[in-house]
Amino acid sequence: MNRNKRRDLLVLLNNEHRSKEAIDHEVEWLHEVLYHVEELENFCKAHELIDLNRYKVYTQSGRVKKAVMRKDFKAFEFISNKN
Repeated sequence: MNRNKRRDLLVLLNNEHRSKEAIDHEVEWLHEVLYHVEELENFCKAHELIDLNRYKVYTQSGRVKKAVMRKDFKAFEFISNKN
């Protein structure tokens, strides 16, 4: 997987007897998981837009995507995680 090799990860292991191949496999797995989590579509599904100007909460991923991609931020609009 060569999607994002520029990522810095700090991996803390409680077992110092792991082989180099096992550690490399674990880091590749973390890259795979983080790649899917960080995709814009998945991000927009897990977040909502809170607009205090209109006193509304938008959960539609299209509306959240527009707010995230906007270059100039509007005052009193917040992106919040649904968890």
